[in-house]
Amino acid sequence: MTAARQPLYDDLRRLIFEVAAATEGVGEIAESLKWGEPSFAPVKPRIGSSVRLAARPDGAVAMTFICHTGLVDRFRELYPGAFDFEGDRALVFRPEMAIDREALSHCIALAFTYHLRKRGQPL
Repeated sequence: MTAARQPLYDDLRRLIFEVAAATEGVGEIAESLKWGEPSFAPVKPRIGSSVRLAARPDGAVAMTFICHTGLVDRFRELYPGAFDFEGDRALVFRPEMAIDREALSHCIALAFTYHLRKRGQPL
């Protein structure tokens, strides 16, 4: 990973864990490798969807989500100007970009509570 990208990656990773700890119902987060990329998901099954971080060749870091969940489409509805969107799969961040941490925290929380919300369970 390039030196310019490392602080961005570290910041996004730290935010993932902060949001998980602050979001009711999520519990402990497991970090693993999926398709060669760091993946973060609630340890307890059927709580939420995973969030992955992918380093890009151009120096960007993509935060990716499972496309069939519709999460990125929902993020686009909620925060149309806050992120660089990549299809129905990712939010892309570059080292020089300012990150709307409040909006991104909400998006991460929505991913980590995806199955809870789908079942209509209160958080």
